Amino acid sequence: MRSVLALIWKIFLESARLLNASVGVHPDYENITEPTVAQLVELAQHPKVIAIGETGLDYFRLKGDLEWQRERFRRHIRAAKATQKPLIIHTREAAEDTLRIMQEEDAATIGGVMHCFTENWDVAQRAIEMNFYISFSGIVTFKNALMLKEVARKVPLNRMLIETDSPYLAPVPHRGKTNQPAFVKHVAEEIAKLRETSLDEIATATTDNFNTLFRLPHTSLTTH
Repeated sequence: MRSVLALIWKIFLESARLLNASVGVHPDYENITEPTVAQLVELAQHPKVIAIGETGLDYFRLKGDLEWQRERFRRHIRAAKATQKPLIIHTREAAEDTLRIMQEEDAATIGGVMHCFTENWDVAQRAIEMNFYISFSGIVTFKNALMLKEVARKVPLNRMLIETDSPYLAPVPHRGKTNQPAFVKHVAEEIAKLRETSLDEIATATTDNFNTLFRLPHTSLTTH
């Protein structure tokens, strides 16, 4: 069965010429067959797989005994270290446990990104110290996201990424609508405004950071 799944995965990736992929099981998916480290490693062997994840902890959507979630997270970190591919980490209302497991599993040796970041500056600093990037989504454009806006002002530019998390969390001025990757420009514009710098500087830095993290070719970029 594992070899059949790997073959299907290979066919999909090779037909999707403009896409790269990551391998993981989101922490919100309960009552499934848990992936082993070996399965994650096997699926990550394709050269178009550039990361392990999305993985992490979510204490907002799920309650009760979530030890299975923490164990799943540990297996993903181990798979990332085995494949030498960075982690994409999700954390929601679980920052302390997320950082503790990252430290216990020595996630700093492989690094990655704190995806769709919504935590405070202390959490951001601690993640950066463990070799992780901080990625901002459309939430940073929301009027009431004051704590996140402050984090966006403080994160070193060489440790920042931007994203949309489509189809959710559309940024202002599209809030409430279906999100799409093209809206990432609004995230960059908001961060440029918060940091009193140019859109070009944010776009260039975050593109370079993305290519560095995921070991992709560095290309020139224009925002016009």
